Amino acid sequence: MLVLELKERTHLESQMQPVVSDMMLQQLDTKAFQLLIEFKMQMGFKRAFRKVRHHAPANVMELRRGEQGVLERIDLPEEDARRLMEMGFLPGHTVTPAHSAPGGDPRVFRVDGSEVALRRETARKLILRAAPTEG
Repeated sequence: MLVLELKERTHLESQMQPVVSDMMLQQLDTKAFQLLIEFKMQMGFKRAFRKVRHHAPANVMELRRGEQGVLERIDLPEEDARRLMEMGFLPGHTVTPAHSAPGGDPRVFRVDGSEVALRRETARKLILRAAPTEG
């Protein structure tokens, strides 16, 4: 009798094993699917937020590729400002970002027909003219 019960029990366990493993796979699939959805929602939100700008760029470092800005002033010591002006960074001139190094520093800007690479700290000191308000 004990041998018969043991055989039935092993037979039952062998039948249950695929069902249990299927359930575990479904749970894993569900969890993976939830994580994927959460990830896509986060990335979608970040992408959408990144496209919306709430203010005009204040300095040339904030310009995106393809945008242009008009230089208002240079907030650097006189000697450094003079050197930049010799390279074409004059108030009233249009500045356009070009390309940048892999880490984003230095970044190349087009101004007065030239391309000039500037460090991030220097580019932040090149203040742009405020965009005209509509109304």
